[in-house]
Amino acid sequence: MDRCLILILIVGTGLVTADNIEPDKGTEKNSKETETVKLSCSYSTSSEYVRLYWYRQYPNKEPQYLLYKGARSWSDARTSDDRFQSTTSRTSTELTITAVHLSDSALYYCALRVGAQ
Repeated sequence: MDRCLILILIVGTGLVTADNIEPDKGTEKNSKETETVKLSCSYSTSSEYVRLYWYRQYPNKEPQYLLYKGARSWSDARTSDDRFQSTTSRTSTELTITAVHLSDSALYYCALRVGAQ
């Protein structure tokens, strides 16, 4: 019997009023274990110094950091687990979860941080 899981992506916000980040359409994902799941968000900011973060949250728990990846003038990256990877562009970020497990069922947040060099 195949087990299914549901991943739900919700919105994180930028730290400055003019900055914005929001999930792309199709925010609820269904997948079977061992498959690859991709979640994405679009963002806007006038800053060239951008870091895009991903977190997940289980019911009644605090959010857990998964990774961040720089965009535009920042190209750094750090992940908590090699199964979580991210790609970024000037306007979007995508989280890829490989070999998904039932325990990956959670709320997923994208967040935008901008700053000076």
